[in-house]
Amino acid sequence: MGAPRKDHAQLMSLLMKRKEYSVVYTYSNGFSGFAAHLSKEEAKSIAQRPEVVSVFRDHVLQLHTTRSWDFLKSQNAHLKFDTNPTSSHSVSWSTGADTIIGILDTGIWPEHPSFSDKNMGPIPSRWKGKCVPGGNSTYSFKCNKKLIGARYYDNPEAPGYIGSARDEEGHGTHVASTAAGIPIWGASYKGLAKGIARGGSPGSRIAVYRVCGSDGCAGSAILKAYDDAIADGVDVISVSLGGVHRDFLTDTVAIGAFHAVEKGITVVCSAGNGGPSPGTVENFVPWIISVGATTIDRDFEADIVLGGNRVIKGGGINFSGLNKSAVYQLVDGRSASSSQTNVADARCSNCVPGSLDDAKVRGKIVLCDYKDAHKLLEKIDTLKKQGAIGMILIHNLLRTFAYDYGTSPVVGVTEEDGNQIRSYINSTTNPLATILPTEVKLN
Repeated sequence: MGAPRKDHAQLMSLLMKRKEYSVVYTYSNGFSGFAAHLSKEEAKSIAQRPEVVSVFRDHVLQLHTTRSWDFLKSQNAHLKFDTNPTSSHSVSWSTGADTIIGILDTGIWPEHPSFSDKNMGPIPSRWKGKCVPGGNSTYSFKCNKKLIGARYYDNPEAPGYIGSARDEEGHGTHVASTAAGIPIWGASYKGLAKGIARGGSPGSRIAVYRVCGSDGCAGSAILKAYDDAIADGVDVISVSLGGVHRDFLTDTVAIGAFHAVEKGITVVCSAGNGGPSPGTVENFVPWIISVGATTIDRDFEADIVLGGNRVIKGGGINFSGLNKSAVYQLVDGRSASSSQTNVADARCSNCVPGSLDDAKVRGKIVLCDYKDAHKLLEKIDTLKKQGAIGMILIHNLLRTFAYDYGTSPVVGVTEEDGNQIRSYINSTTNPLATILPTEVKLN
């Protein structure tokens, strides 16, 4: 384990004399430094010292979020496993055998079957890390030969503090299983997209570093996790989070990665959730392997059938039980105004709660824009209470994002398709439609 430089140790000592808990983290394995609560004057004074490279604010970053391993064919050459779903699922593999992957994320749900250590050998002797159980018995857990390490960096004074590396958000568990989960037969989402869930390197060991919570990922915690991962002995660090690009001297993902790479550790980061517009790529410094998807060959499609059997492709997940034929009346929210609103009111087109007349939507499928700040579930629940039997939402993101509407017949369409549906409504005296349950379409 490294130690802070003498001048840094002296500086931290002075700070703690002024305020006992001013120093939050110290960094000594990748570089010498610390994170502390400072006034503007203190930060400015420290930045002017000749031995200090940089002083910057602790920025909060955000998380990033398929069938990639089939596409890359990484399993075919190295991994052999029993594909018979009636077998005992005994698995043997060499892909990633004993590679240790450090995951900087929201933690992990250790009981998930992707992290079973069945048939795994002893933990590599080079591993120097810890499995910190946590102080809260409700959230504590044990590691195994697959999940070999766990650390957390919660602020005890922050809202939602749990004092454990357990994953309350789901993102870290998803990322860890994508990287190194063992094969799980018959995986699906409520019966959709059935197949084998597996990571790219199923023989690897996992060490988790919980740096993110419901409010994001503190840069100071990210740097501390990098520092610990270097000392623990990981081979690869996976980071699926980021934010607005800053100068390299203030980018905690880039700084931590630089020092990890100096120690021979490969750092792999997500390239962000945005795109395809210019300037949307994140984590693009040259010492990081940045990974992003340009296309996807799977769609959760919920079709809308209009009168005359015209089909409009919608998106989202619903398990609608509506008739498969277009037998339900279709109404535009703008034509269903209540006595308190009028057709020109934007609240009607957006189906804002309280803007539509019960009698005008009862028993009908309602077409709604989604250009306001009202919560989606609030709109859906209100229309259901008014007696509407379905809802078509016009929003490009809701077409591409597989939002789960449960048994409610709700579907998202693009603005282009929404305008076509609106044109159909205006072209006939009796517009009809139905919403079909979601199907998974491949290729």
